[in-house]
Amino acid sequence: MDGNFRTNFVREPGALRHHPALVLNADYRPLSYYPLSLWTWQEAVKAKFLDRVDIVAEYDEVVRSPSMEIRIPSVVVLKDFVKPQKRVAFTRFNLFLRDEFLCQYCGTKTELTFDHVIPRARGGITSWENVVAACAPCNLRKGSRSLRQSGLSLRKVPRQPTAGELLNMGRRFPPNHLHDSWMDFLYWDAELDA
Repeated sequence: MDGNFRTNFVREPGALRHHPALVLNADYRPLSYYPLSLWTWQEAVKAKFLDRVDIVAEYDEVVRSPSMEIRIPSVVVLKDFVKPQKRVAFTRFNLFLRDEFLCQYCGTKTELTFDHVIPRARGGITSWENVVAACAPCNLRKGSRSLRQSGLSLRKVPRQPTAGELLNMGRRFPPNHLHDSWMDFLYWDAELDA
């Protein structure tokens, strides 16, 4: 066996990491849209062998072992329903998602940070109702002043989103790569063309 064959064999699995599997709940909806619920092909194959998923769609590529060959899964559905979380964690990511990755003062998408509407120096607390996404220039402009003092106004009143609202918001931000086999499951409730 020559050295090139061995090198190609070792590198081949690395190339297959670019074949993620879309993971659907037992109701055929993605577990999450943002980030999109994806597993590596290895996780999808392992879940199939453990009888935790059914394979709904496959890539054309295959992986081989000494005793078998299997096409790489591109869409898998869980056999057991995973109950969606009702509580939404207060995280920077979820805050940005709620605010659509836009500064809530000027609407820009760049240099995002977060701002306390009622500044902490004035007794404001860190909560869904008092923190918004803000670009660095607006955040600096507002400083520890009130909205009225700073001359800024909010695009919308901040409030705690529901899990369903964040899930639907995530649909507006698809990842850079969407495999064709995923499309029927990602936008299944979208309005159909007449």
